Amino acid sequence: MVKKKNNEPEAVEEIIEAPKRSRRRGKSEPEVEVPKKAKKEDKAPVAEVIETPVPAASGFSLIFKAPDLPTPTISSNKRGKGKDQEEPADGSHKRVRTRKRPGEAVEGELPPNVVVKVRTPREPKAISNEPTRVKGSTRLEAKKQRRRDGRDSGRRSSRITESEFLARREAVDRIMVVRSKDDKIQIGVLEDNVLVEHYVAKAQDSSLMGNVYLGKVQNVLPSMEAAFVDIGRGRNAVLYSGEVDWELAETGNQPRRIELALKSGDKVLVQVTKDPVGQKGARLTSQISLPGRYLVYVPSGNVNGISRKLPESERNRLKKILKEILPPEAGVIVRTAAEGATEEQLAEDVQRLQIQWEEISRKAEISTPPALLSSEPDLLIKIVRDVFNEDFQKMIIDGDAPFATIEGYLKDVAPDLLPRIERFEGSNDAFDHFRINEQIIKALDRKVYLPSGGSLVIDRTEAMTVVDVNTGKFVGSGGNLEETVTKNNLEAAEEIVRQLRLRDIGGIIVVDFIDMVLESNRDLVLRRMIECLSRDRTKHQVAEVTSLGLVQMTRKKIGIGLLEAFSEPCEVCAGRGVIVHHHPVLKNKHISDDDRPKQKDGKNNNNGNNKGKNKNQKNNQKDRSENNDSEERRPKSEPAKVVTPEKAEEAKNLMSKIAASTISTPETVEKKLESVLDALPVAEPAPKRKSRRVSSEGEITPGETQS
Repeated sequence: MVKKKNNEPEAVEEIIEAPKRSRRRGKSEPEVEVPKKAKKEDKAPVAEVIETPVPAASGFSLIFKAPDLPTPTISSNKRGKGKDQEEPADGSHKRVRTRKRPGEAVEGELPPNVVVKVRTPREPKAISNEPTRVKGSTRLEAKKQRRRDGRDSGRRSSRITESEFLARREAVDRIMVVRSKDDKIQIGVLEDNVLVEHYVAKAQDSSLMGNVYLGKVQNVLPSMEAAFVDIGRGRNAVLYSGEVDWELAETGNQPRRIELALKSGDKVLVQVTKDPVGQKGARLTSQISLPGRYLVYVPSGNVNGISRKLPESERNRLKKILKEILPPEAGVIVRTAAEGATEEQLAEDVQRLQIQWEEISRKAEISTPPALLSSEPDLLIKIVRDVFNEDFQKMIIDGDAPFATIEGYLKDVAPDLLPRIERFEGSNDAFDHFRINEQIIKALDRKVYLPSGGSLVIDRTEAMTVVDVNTGKFVGSGGNLEETVTKNNLEAAEEIVRQLRLRDIGGIIVVDFIDMVLESNRDLVLRRMIECLSRDRTKHQVAEVTSLGLVQMTRKKIGIGLLEAFSEPCEVCAGRGVIVHHHPVLKNKHISDDDRPKQKDGKNNNNGNNKGKNKNQKNNQKDRSENNDSEERRPKSEPAKVVTPEKAEEAKNLMSKIAASTISTPETVEKKLESVLDALPVAEPAPKRKSRRVSSEGEITPGETQS
C-alpha cells in the first residue's frame, strides 16, 4: 500500500497482515515489527489510503505480501495404488509409484504421473536332500517352540473363580486308604468309592526322584546334546541341554551348547527328575528345586508362580505374603495346598527349605563326586506331603507304624489336618473292606467294560498308549445313531481319565473315539475329557483332534505303572505275547474237532451269539452223517504188516536157528514160522484226509466237502 506525502508533517500508518505459519517443520517466518500508531491528541491531518498501486518512489515504504498456498489433500492410500491423485491448484505435479506382479493387469487408466514398477518374485529356495541344522541348541529351540505354540493356541488353563473352586471340591467325596502289609506300603485314593489312584512301594526299594547328587561328567555327546553323569547308582544318568542351568554355566557370549558348558571330569550339582526305566538311565536337571508342604523353593530362580487351581482372590492374597517373606535371590512356586495358609506357616516353610539348601551347598563344597547330598523321604511321607490336602474328607490307616509316621509328620507341618486321620478298626483287610483289591484286578486287564455295555481296549506300545472305544452291547434308546455314539463317547471319556490315573500311564496317548458327524458333539466329548482331567494332579496336555478323529494328549510319566508293579515279563516270550517257532505253524489257521465247542441236542452253547448260523450248522451235521454212513458201507481193507528193524533182527536169528537144526521136522518148522509171523506187529491204518469246506461265514469246517 502506498501513502501520499504532503508538504506538512504527517503520521504514516501501515497496514500489515499477520504472517502465515510455514508448513515446513523447523522453519518459521521472521517476525515483522509494527510501528505504533500516532496518538489521537495530535491533530495532524491523516493521509488517505489509496487502493490503486503506484510505482515505487523515494520516500515511500513497500510492503510485500506472499500469495496464498493451496492446502494439499492427503489420500488414504499412501502409495496411490489404483486411485487417481488430485492435482494441486497451482499446477504442481506429484509423482506416484505403484507396484504390480508380472503378468498382472492394471485396472483402468493410470494417471499421467504414476510410475508402475514390476515386482520380480523371489527365487524359491532350492530343495536340498541334506538335513538342515538349527542354530544353537535343538532342545532349547524345541522348548521355545512348545511355549510359543501354547501361547498361540491358548492352551493355558484359565483361572477359576472362587465359586468354581468350591464347587469342584464339594462335588467329589475323596478318601485316602493306607495299608502296610508284607513289608509293603500301598496307598489308594477313592473318589465316590471308586479307586482312581494307587501307589505301592517296598521297604527296601526307594525312588530316586527328588534326590540331589554331586555328579561327575563321564562324557558329553554334542550330536545328542546330552551329557552322561555318574551319580553313584550303577548306570550313568543323562543330562540334556534343555535341563542345564545356563545362568550358572560360564559360557560368556558363546551360544548355549552343552559341550561349551560341560567337560568330561567336571563336577556338577544335579537333581533326579525321573527314575530309571528299562534300559534308560535316570534323567537329571541342574535346576534344583526343593519341595515343601506349601511351596517349592527354587534357589537359583527369580520368578514366583502360584498354582492356577486356586481362585483369584486366594492368589492375590498369597502374592502379597510372598513379597514380604521371600529373599530377593530365590524364587518359589506356591502349591495348591497353600490355600488358607497363614503368613507364619509360609514363612516357616521357606525358612526350613533355606536351611536345607544351605546344608546341600555346604556338602557340595567338601564332598567328592559321586555323592548323595540330599534324599527325598519315603513314599508314605511324600504322598502325604504332595497329595493329602483340604480336598480329602479323611485318611484311613491300617497299621501302627504308618499311623505313627503320618501323625508325627502332620504335627510338625500341618496340624490342622490331624483330625482327618483315622485308624482302621475292621477285622478284615482295609483294601478288602473298600473293595480296592477287586478294582485293581479289573484294572490289570486289557479290556475295560463300561456300565452301559460299551468297552475300552487299552494297548501299550513302545512309542505310545492307544485306547480304542467300542459300543459293545450298548445300543442306545434314542433311536438315533449319532445320539447313541455320543453318549457312549461321553461315558468313555470319563472312564479313560480314570484309567490313566489308576494305571499311571504316561507319554503319548492316542484315543480313538467312535466317529461323530456333528462338530458340536465332538467338542462336547473333548470338553468332558478336559473337565475330568482337571482332577488329575499329574502334568498333562491335550494337544488336538486329528483329521481322523483321534484325540492326542501327553501325560508326564512319574512311576513305574500299575501293570509293572503287579507283573513281570514272561520268561518264554519275553513279554511279546506270542511264541515264535522255527517252522510254519498252521495250528492257528484251522480249528480242529477237539477245539470246537461241544454241542448238546444240536444247539450251540454260545448263549445265542451265533443264532444266525443254526441253519448252516444243521446242514453241516446232515452232510457229516451222510459221509459217515458212506464210509461204513465201504469194504475195509486188511491192514498191512510192518516189520520194524528190531523184529527183523529177531526173525533173522530165529531163521538161522531153524536152518541150523537138522533134527527138526517140516511140521515143527511150519509152527515156528507161524509163531514168528504172529509175533510181528500190525500197522495202524493211515488216517483218511478229510476235505474242508468254506462256509458262508468264512469259517473252515472240517469233515465236509468243498462246494
